[in-house]
Amino acid sequence: MLPARILLAVQALLLAGIGLAYFIRPQEMANLSGMLLMEPAAVTDVRAYYGGLQLGLAVWMVLALLRADLLRPALMLLVLLYASLLVARLGGLALDGGAQQTFNLYAMLFEGVSAGLAFWLLRRRSGAA
Repeated sequence: MLPARILLAVQALLLAGIGLAYFIRPQEMANLSGMLLMEPAAVTDVRAYYGGLQLGLAVWMVLALLRADLLRPALMLLVLLYASLLVARLGGLALDGGAQQTFNLYAMLFEGVSAGLAFWLLRRRSGAA
């Protein structure tokens, strides 16, 4: 299924790029959302969670590109991942008063589109089976 493979390839590239950026330049990347990393433990945490986790997800997307039996689970993971992030950001905006949080608004747009595309491709794939 070519559209699903294209989505996974794009996601793999984005996740790998962002994950690598957070791993190599954690302070600069954290500053994009207004975070300040004041202690070495905070820098390591950002490298691990924002860098390592996204790199691991990128590897999973690449594996799904190489093995057809992993395509559906990878799409399901994208739906769960991005829908969870979107809901958490909505909650954060409500709790923290975030109508002016441009970073989070753009992140929510990306997460909503990514979750929606993955969900649509899953439904389309289920209809073909």
